[in-house]
This record gives sequence, C-alpha cells and structure tokens, in this order.
Amino acid sequence: MVRKIIITPFQKFVRVESLSGMLLFGATLLALILANSPLAGQFHSIWQYELGISTSGFELIKPLILWINDGLMAIFFFLIGLEIKRELLIGELNTVKKASFPLFAAIGGMLVPVLLYLVLNKNPENSHGWGIPMATDIAFSLAILRLLGKRVPLGLKVFLTAFAIVDDLGAVMVIALFYSESIKWSLIAIALVLLAILFFLSYKRIHAREVIILFGIIIWLLFLKAGIHPTIAGVLLAFTIPIRQKINVRTYVEKLCDIVDDIKDSGKSDSPLLSKDQIEGIDDLEDWTEKVQSPLQLLEHRLHNWVAYLIMPLFALSNAGVTFKGDGNLDTMLGGIIVICLVVGKLIGITLLSWLGVKLRFAELPEGVNFKQIIGIALLAGVGFTMSIFVANLAFYDNAVLLDSAKAGILIGSLIAGVSGYLVLRLSSPKEH
Repeated sequence: MVRKIIITPFQKFVRVESLSGMLLFGATLLALILANSPLAGQFHSIWQYELGISTSGFELIKPLILWINDGLMAIFFFLIGLEIKRELLIGELNTVKKASFPLFAAIGGMLVPVLLYLVLNKNPENSHGWGIPMATDIAFSLAILRLLGKRVPLGLKVFLTAFAIVDDLGAVMVIALFYSESIKWSLIAIALVLLAILFFLSYKRIHAREVIILFGIIIWLLFLKAGIHPTIAGVLLAFTIPIRQKINVRTYVEKLCDIVDDIKDSGKSDSPLLSKDQIEGIDDLEDWTEKVQSPLQLLEHRLHNWVAYLIMPLFALSNAGVTFKGDGNLDTMLGGIIVICLVVGKLIGITLLSWLGVKLRFAELPEGVNFKQIIGIALLAGVGFTMSIFVANLAFYDNAVLLDSAKAGILIGSLIAGVSGYLVLRLSSPKEH
C-alpha cells in the first residue's frame, strides 16, 4: 500500500511523462486527421487567429499558434530548466561518474545527426534545418519505454531521461545561438540585470513568487523584443529558483510538534469553532510548511501536470497538422534526410559515443543495463517530436512547403524510431526485473 502511495520524484516524473506521451500521440493523430479532412481550412485558421494588446507606445499582437510556441512553450522550457538544475545539483548528473555515460550519449546523439544532415543535404534552402534532428522527446520516449513494464530496469529509464535532458539543453543552446533574429543587445542587458537580481535573491534563499512572476514576464518580453527566442528566458529563469529550503526537516518537525501541542492546549477539541490561538497556530503551521519545501521542487510539482497534460498536447495539436494533398506539395528529399538523421544518426551517435566512453574508462554502464539495451534506447531517442517540430518552426517559418516536409519527416522518423526501439528493447530485455 505504501509503495503505491509514496513514490520517488523520479518514478513520479516517469509516470507523468509516460501519460503525457500518450496524450501527445492522441493530439498528434487528431491534428493529422483534421488537417486532412474537409475541416482542414477551419482547423488551420484557428491557429492563425490574432490575439494581443496594442497601445500608442506598445504593441504585442500574435497569431494563436505563436502564443502557444513563444508563450506557453516558455513554461515548458522553464520546467526543463528546473529539471536540468535539479539533476545537475542533486540528481542523476550531480557527479562526474553519474553524468559521464549519458553525457557521452547526448553528445553523440546531437553531433552525428547534425553532421549527417549537413552531408546528405545538397539544397541550400534546406540547410537551416540542421538543428531539427538534435533533441529527444522525453514524453514520447518514456511512454514507449513504459509499455515494456518490468522488462526495463530503472537504470535504463534514468539513462534515457538524463541524456534526453542534456539533449534538450543542447537544443536550447542551438535555438539561442542559431535560430534567433538580429539581437538588440540593450534589451538583453536589461534582462540580464533582472536575472542577476533574481540570482542574488536565490543565493540569499529569498524566494518571493510575486517577484518571480513579475520579473519572469518582463524578462520574457525583453527576450521577445530583443530578437532572441523567448523560450530561452524560461530556461534562464529556472536557474534562479532556489533548490534549498529555508529550514531543514528536523527543524520543521520540532516546530510542528510545538504547534500541535499549542493547538491542543488552546481550545476545546469538541468545539465547532477554532479559538484565536488555534487559528494563529494553523497560520504558523502553513508558514513553516512553506519554509520546509524546496521552491524548485514545489514549482516542478505544480507545473508538471499543466505542462504534461495541457501545454504539450496543445502544442502537438497546433503544430502537427501536416496536410498531405497528394500533389507533390512536399519536399520528399528533406523529409527523407530528417528520417535518416533521426533513426540512423541517433543510433550511430549514441551507441558509438557511449561505447567509446566505456572503453576509454571515462564512463560506465548503469547497473543492470547491457549494450543491446543501449542500442534500443539509441533507436528510441530518434523520437524527436516536440523539440524537433519546435526547431522546424523556427528554421522554416517563412516556407510552408519546407515546414510541412520537415514535419512529415519528423513524424515518420519518430514512428520508425519508436517502433524499432520498442522491438529491440523487448527482445534484448529479460521478462522481469
């Protein structure tokens, strides 16, 4: 019973991401059906509906799809930033030994697909799409992994999650450096000053939600107006959130016992109304409870469901609607290259670099994991859906044909990678762990 109720943060993360992957699949399928139905025109027009505010000195009007991609996805990247910070400080990446193996895998999983894209692509128009096959979709890949149940050891799930997070961090850096418009450095300077203030407050373990929200909105706007994709602001903002509590658990328990005793002694237990002292005691309990919680962990907990069950499915619904007209409207060469990079590039890159890391004794395999399973994970990493589509939107925003072609390649490549990865893992893993 206890095992069912109390689970570790990582296990909870896996469960949430797995269900999110199923919702992503459903949203993707729905988007494809609607985009190729008689309702295609109305479906696409919904996402182009413009919303925003306009005054004499300020204007912020965007189509609905950009509010999702630039706005809601900034929350997604904020959560990714929180996860990266947690893993670096106290999680699966907090030591060299722990981080080396997924780090080698992530480097291979990023570099080889990019190099393969650049080698295979002969059309200068398509060259800007080299960042598309870099990242791994955590939600989709974990959802597929969860289908294998107890066949898969926990170490393999940790490995997939760890290198996928590093992949996402690499993709974020690529977006910031190569997929942003001409930069207005004066606005960036202001944003960095605000971030510095938040870092200082974090160092002093001062966490005020109102300040974070206000500064976060301003920093997001500054990045947007400066020409750097505003989702980067989400990642940077996440690193300003304190991970340490204001008080430790021991102090909290002592205060809790004192408050409970005071509440018992300050009023009749059978009275329907609380005494003044009891109300004050409950208020104190709330204050101390907030102090014992890690701000980073609390935000992760509160945002995860919103991101997993709303933001990511909404992103999939608005971005995965590729229309197949059957009239040659797609660049099959571009789509084919992306498929090869996601499937073959990820497979070679992750497997080769992981093997080299172990052979050179810079890293070691997680407990209970073999290299046949690493091959399966390398295939599974080719499910690049969310981040790949995101980069495709940035790379080909001004060319509908190339964008749809890229999305088609991403969908096909992710499908092949997901199915082949599942089969390899099923065949290479014992029935029970």
